[in-house]
Amino acid sequence: MKYKTRIAKPISFLINATLLVGLASFTLQDNPKDQKPDESRFTPVVIADNLDEPMVFEVLKDGTAYIIERKGAFKKYDPASKTVSLIATIPVNTKYTSAEGVSREAEEGLMGLSLDPNFDKNHWVYLYYAHPTEKKHILTRWDLVNDQLVKGSEKVVIEVTTQREVCCHTGGGMTWDKAGNLYLTVGNNTGNQQAAQTDERPGRASWDDQGHAGNTNDLRGKILRIHPEPDGSYTIPDGNLFAKGTAKTRPEIYSMGHRNPWRISIDSKTGYVYWGEVGPDANEDTEIGPRGYDELNQARKPGNFGWPWFVGNDQAFPVFDYATNKPLDKKDPKKIINNSPNNTGLTELPSVAPSFIYYPYGVSEKFPLVGSGSRSATGGPIYHRSDFKDPKRPWPAYYEGKWIATDFSRGWIMAITMDENGDYKSMERVLPNYRPVEPIDMKFGPDGDLYTLEYGSNWFRKSDNSRLVRLEYNGGNRKPLVQATASKKGGTVPFQATLSSEGSKDLDGDALKYHWRVAAPGGAARVFTTANPTVSFDKAGLYTATLTVSDPKGASNSQSVKIIAGNEPPVVAINLAGNQSFFFPDKPIQYAVQVTDKEDGSLAKSNAASGQIKPSRVAISIDYTSQGFDYAEVVQSQRSVDASTQFAVAQTLIGQSDCKVCHQVASKSVGPSFNDIANRYKGKPEAFNPLVKKVINGGGGVWGEVAMPAHPAMSAGDAAAIVKYILNSTEKTLSTLPVQGEYMVKIPEGDNGKGAVLVRAAYTDSPVKTIPSQTAESQIVLRNPEVSPADAEITKGVDIKARGMGSGVSLMAFSNGYIGYKKLDLTDIKQLELVASAQKREGSVGGTVEVHLDSPTGELIGQIPVEVAQPRAANAAPTATSIQTAGGATPAAGTGTAAQPKTATPSYTPRGPVPLKVDLKETSGKHDVYLVFKNDQAKAIEPLLSLSSIKFIPTMK
Repeated sequence: MKYKTRIAKPISFLINATLLVGLASFTLQDNPKDQKPDESRFTPVVIADNLDEPMVFEVLKDGTAYIIERKGAFKKYDPASKTVSLIATIPVNTKYTSAEGVSREAEEGLMGLSLDPNFDKNHWVYLYYAHPTEKKHILTRWDLVNDQLVKGSEKVVIEVTTQREVCCHTGGGMTWDKAGNLYLTVGNNTGNQQAAQTDERPGRASWDDQGHAGNTNDLRGKILRIHPEPDGSYTIPDGNLFAKGTAKTRPEIYSMGHRNPWRISIDSKTGYVYWGEVGPDANEDTEIGPRGYDELNQARKPGNFGWPWFVGNDQAFPVFDYATNKPLDKKDPKKIINNSPNNTGLTELPSVAPSFIYYPYGVSEKFPLVGSGSRSATGGPIYHRSDFKDPKRPWPAYYEGKWIATDFSRGWIMAITMDENGDYKSMERVLPNYRPVEPIDMKFGPDGDLYTLEYGSNWFRKSDNSRLVRLEYNGGNRKPLVQATASKKGGTVPFQATLSSEGSKDLDGDALKYHWRVAAPGGAARVFTTANPTVSFDKAGLYTATLTVSDPKGASNSQSVKIIAGNEPPVVAINLAGNQSFFFPDKPIQYAVQVTDKEDGSLAKSNAASGQIKPSRVAISIDYTSQGFDYAEVVQSQRSVDASTQFAVAQTLIGQSDCKVCHQVASKSVGPSFNDIANRYKGKPEAFNPLVKKVINGGGGVWGEVAMPAHPAMSAGDAAAIVKYILNSTEKTLSTLPVQGEYMVKIPEGDNGKGAVLVRAAYTDSPVKTIPSQTAESQIVLRNPEVSPADAEITKGVDIKARGMGSGVSLMAFSNGYIGYKKLDLTDIKQLELVASAQKREGSVGGTVEVHLDSPTGELIGQIPVEVAQPRAANAAPTATSIQTAGGATPAAGTGTAAQPKTATPSYTPRGPVPLKVDLKETSGKHDVYLVFKNDQAKAIEPLLSLSSIKFIPTMK
């Protein structure tokens, strides 16, 4: 409780027009089981962000959410205050020590969280974590009272002996059945290799999964089922894999033979158990074993799922003999004999249970919708409406009985349908426009909302895109969306203005009724019932035109627009030389601003109007804004142009942050006023950079005892804009750029350089007697020359997914698919630079990227082939020799761990694709630009290539 973070906001950039206003009552009859609900009925709402490696969450009926983080933080989201606070920090281990004696990050830490089924009465919370000093994972029960873990209430329920020589795989998923039995997934805790881990050499037990996942007398690589008792102990329920008292077995084991069973759930109707299983990393079948598969599994009863000898549909790994450097015979899935010297359990094991869904890095012929590329099967809940008591927003009947599952690396959410026997029937994407970044946990809350916990882009460290998202469904009537505008903001009387309702719509397809009310203070209101009436203004005054739209069910929504009669608004224009769509950091922006006003005159020296506009009265700014800035929020709102106009971007950033909680412009609050800060550092330009760093990193001691909180998620560019505004907050006169000139964009130190540039000019004219002044502005957003596939306004035949290890997305292109960008200026653009590749491990077959104007079949102005990448010698498929080497090494990056999705195999250091240069035919002006992907020989399910970036390269003059 040392800090609080403000949260709860809709992800408006992911799904358009899904604002849930006035949720109506819902019944299952509103959405027949065979009718798929429209995606616009779902709204993703961020309820908690700024998290640090979140792992698992739980939600209460009142909307309270508990979240754990790997490094030990136990946090609470409060729906009343919409804040996240720290409840406790659990001491945990997060490291392992390699054979070279180097301490490195492991997946260990605070790994699991579950609330007792009777939490409302007993307040018991279960935490699963790595002991801070001893080599074991422990499941503990605590009393959680008044948002505090009661000191001394911790009871150790069960311990799992582990090793800390090598990383990884921890499990940590928990769930409960109707009988009050607790299920816990436990990772295999074994060193990673491209194939199975079967190193039987002396001193190599930590690399032999025959002694862990394949050992009936070891809890690792298992799903456990126990019955917690009131005193903190547990009993063994009947029906586990091994009967109580069976020699060389642990009775807690429900299922065995797991590599990394992850998030687990139970079907309340059938009792079947479902989980995601993270598989091995091999790209293809070799002498040492099959290619790797991840699995989304179902267990109808206790069983052995085959690891480390089998994966997928009984694809067999031979035991690798490290002493002779060769693979031995493969096991029989119906009668596995475990004769490893590290096995302390039974020699003959239960036969291998069937996998439910399994998929490799490449294209899956059996399950093509899962896609290709990096994989880390996570799991998710099975939806039954009857699981929720009086929910506010239950999901539609269409999803009844379906498994809602996700993949940490691929970022999709899939609805998996089973037939009446519980067998796999089909799957389909859920909310394909919502792209969670590394979803690490997903479950339904008590009100029927689906929650997704997003780990974020950075592994083993904090990410600025880690968050808990609530996916709200509105199954009833939705309020109309209203948009009101006027053809003129005002003018000298008499004049006419057309009021427009364009953009207003009803997401349910209902016919709308329109009601306009136009009135000035003290005057009679005029009413219009057409969608776009033309209104005459004969008297000077300040008018409000309010549009109300309503649907046949009585739902309505309103919006107003102000019109000033008696003062003609000014006209502001910005003229740019050269390209009108992009900025280039090494090329100056040449600009000229024009302003004319009927009453005030013009900037032009030759103008003979009644007055001349002085350049000093025109606010001109050119601002670099960091990636993700929302330009729609930069509005002038009818205020006079003064010094603060220069800092519209900074004011918007301040409004979006927590600055105003502690600071005011002129008066002291918790912290100093902006004016006080400006006066202290006046004439000290050397203070600028330290202040920017202080905004990001926090600090204290300058203004008293109150410390400034850190803002680690804020970009350097945003922090610089805010500091610039604060240091100029005492200026009373307008400080502006010249009305004509050149401006060289400077990327702030520490910024990723992927932002954009806002060129803005504003002018406020003089009042006309009692009629207030009017402000007009013009702004041009020059986008970054590097664009993302996710920014494309038009897409067809492509799959876009979030990437790990850094922000951004990756596009997987299929034959005759395309993406399109609207109204891009190609003046002075000579090339496109594409970060694209066709990787065999992803199942890509290669193809051609074509660049067309104005339509997918429009003029072809450039093209380039993308061939399947041929691996270097170091990237060759694993062999007996390479696996011998890998078996003795510590794991390489990207070995498919829970917190670290698989993007590479341990036998080589991965490298990114070399950018491809596409020469473009000389083109002028703005066009819709399409990238079309072609390969007539490819099958429909075969991806051609992946594309992560498109950069427009200018002609240097």
